[in-house]
Amino acid sequence: MPEVICNTSPLQHLHQLKLLHLLPALAGTVIIPSAVVEELVAGQKLGIDVPEVDKLEWLTIRQPMSAAVLPLVTDLGPGESHVLALALEMPGAVVIVDDFLARRTAEALHIPLTGTLGVLLAAKRAGLIGEIAPFSTTSRTCGFGSVLLPAPRC
Repeated sequence: MPEVICNTSPLQHLHQLKLLHLLPALAGTVIIPSAVVEELVAGQKLGIDVPEVDKLEWLTIRQPMSAAVLPLVTDLGPGESHVLALALEMPGAVVIVDDFLARRTAEALHIPLTGTLGVLLAAKRAGLIGEIAPFSTTSRTCGFGSVLLPAPRC
């Protein structure tokens, strides 16, 4: 995988599955915008099991220069907007987003994308995990359809 720009929910999901180490193993560089950092910090303050960004040496935080344009897509959150803005500034980078509208917007803008499941598939192909099925089942059980949900006991 080339450089990736990751949104909040894939970071949360992979962290809760104890598979966050897959991102630096698969990608040349893992980038998140400061809006994603803010969402993760807000989740931590609510007691949600999310990764602590300052403990992830392999993560690069970058602020998009053109973020003002994407709020025109009114239903995108700040994290999604900034991830897509960075992708527009970094041709060839792949975004990792799970949100339906963010995925449709990325497709409309011709931004290469994947999601949490795509990361798991890439990890399987690379021999980093044996099977996807146990993680797929756990992710559905744990309510990974929404960003920053408290993780049930999984």
